[in-house]
Amino acid sequence: MTKTVNHWIGGKTVEGTSGQYGPVTDPATGAVTTQVALASVEEVDAAVAAAKAAYATWGTSSLAQRTAVLFRYRALLDAHRDDIAALITAEHGKVHSDALGEVARGLEIVELACGITTQLKGELSTQVSNRVDVSSIRQSLGVVAGITPFNFPAMVPMWMFPLAIACGNTFVLKPSEKDPSAANLLAELASEAGLPDGVLNVVHGDKVAVDALLAHPDVAAVSFVGSTPIARYIHATASANGKRVQALGGAKNHMLVLPDADLDAAADAAVSAAYGSAGERCMAISAVVAVGAIGDELVAKIRERAEKIKIGPGNDPTSEMGPLITAAHRDKVASYVTGAAAQGAEVVLDGTGHTVEGFEDGHWIGLSLLDKVSTDSDAYKDEIFGPVLCVLRVDTYEDGVALMNASPFGNGTAIFTRDGGAARRFQLEIQAGMVGVNVPIPVPVGYHSFGGWKDSLFGDHHIYGNDGVHFYTRGKVTTTRWPDPADAPAGVDLGFPRNH
Repeated sequence: MTKTVNHWIGGKTVEGTSGQYGPVTDPATGAVTTQVALASVEEVDAAVAAAKAAYATWGTSSLAQRTAVLFRYRALLDAHRDDIAALITAEHGKVHSDALGEVARGLEIVELACGITTQLKGELSTQVSNRVDVSSIRQSLGVVAGITPFNFPAMVPMWMFPLAIACGNTFVLKPSEKDPSAANLLAELASEAGLPDGVLNVVHGDKVAVDALLAHPDVAAVSFVGSTPIARYIHATASANGKRVQALGGAKNHMLVLPDADLDAAADAAVSAAYGSAGERCMAISAVVAVGAIGDELVAKIRERAEKIKIGPGNDPTSEMGPLITAAHRDKVASYVTGAAAQGAEVVLDGTGHTVEGFEDGHWIGLSLLDKVSTDSDAYKDEIFGPVLCVLRVDTYEDGVALMNASPFGNGTAIFTRDGGAARRFQLEIQAGMVGVNVPIPVPVGYHSFGGWKDSLFGDHHIYGNDGVHFYTRGKVTTTRWPDPADAPAGVDLGFPRNH
C-alpha cells in the first residue's frame, strides 16, 4: 500500500481533505512509493490560523525560552542526521553522503539561531538632547511563510524557519511536493524539542497552496527559493499583497580559469561543482570560462575525471552521483545535450544514454561535457539544472569578465588563479552576489548571508546571516524624555523639535 505524506498543523499530523494527491517517486527505480496530500485553500487557511494563534504567546516569549528549544532541537537533528538523509535519498535521489552534507549545512543555521540573543540586541543613544534618549529595537513580524525547492528538501527549509522562529515569528512551510517527507520529520523533531504547537506548520501542495499563502492577509512575509520565473512571480504577487518578500531565483554560475591556475585543482573543482548532486544545485558551476591557451588541456583533464564518476542509487555507498528527480526533468536535461552540436558546441561527453544495471527504470543520465559553447546557444543561456558542463573559450581576463557580466544571472561565481592581484580585481569587478577564489561553490557559512544579484534574487534581503535576521524582524525607534522632578513646566512650543 502506498504511503501517504500528510500535513503538520498545530503540532500534529493532519490528514489531507482536498482529495487531491501528488505522486512521490523513488528516482533510482522510477517507482511511485508515496503520495502526498495537496492542500486546498481551506487547509492553508487552517495552517495560517494555527500559526497566528501560536504567535499570541510565542511572539512575546523570552529569548531564553526560544533558545532553550533551539538547543534541544539542534541536538535532536544531530542525532537524526542519518534518518533525515535517508528520506532525502529515497525521494530526491542524491547519494547519502551528499544528503548528510545538506543536513550539516542546514544545522549551521540552527546553530546561528541558537545565538539569536546577540543578534536581536538593540541600540541606545543617551542625551541626544537635554534629557532625551533614543533607542532602537527589532521586533518579530507575525506569521511568515517559506516555499522551498526539491533540490534541498531539508537544508533550504532550515535556512528559513529556525531564524524566523528564533526571532519570535511563527512559520508555515510549503515544501516541494516532489520530496516532502524530510520537511515533516523536521517539524516532528521540533515538536519533540518542545516547540509549542502551531509555531512551525508544514502544508503540502502545488500552485493552489502557494497562491493561498501569497494572498493570505495574515501572512506577513514570504521566503522562496526556486527558479527565476517562479521567483519573479512570487515577488510580484506577494509584494502586490503587501508582504515582505525574499525570492531567490535561478543561476548560471561561471568559473573563470586563468592561464596561471593549477589546472589539476581547477579540473577537480569543475567536476565536483558541475556534477555533484547531479547538477541539481543553484550553486552548481555550469559554465567554465577558459582564458588563453589552456582550454584544450583543461577540457582533457575534466573529461578524464568525469569519465571515472560512478553513477548509481543514492543508498549505494559506492555511488558518487545519483539519478535526477523525475523522468520529465531527465528528458529535459538530455535535450540540451542532444541539441548542442547543431548549435555549434563540441560534445566531448554525452551522458544521455546512460542506464544503471538492475535499475533500468530509474531517472538516469550520465555526465555531459560540451566544449566551445557559444553564448547564444540554449545550453549556455538556460539554467539546465543537471549534470551538463559547458566550456567557453576567451582570449583574455577582460573578455572573460565581460562574458560573465553579460549573463542575466548573478548568483555565484569563481576564479581559479595563483595571482592575488587578479583575484582581488575579479571579486570587485564581477557582478554576482557570491564569489569564490579557488573555491568552486562559494556558499557562505551561516553567519554570513546567501544571495545573488540580477535575476538570481528578487527582494532586498539575502537569506540567513544578518540579512535573515533583518528580514524576519522590523525596526522600531523610541524617543524618550523624562522630566527632572525639579523642572518647571516648559510651556507650549509649536516649532520643529530642536536637538540643540
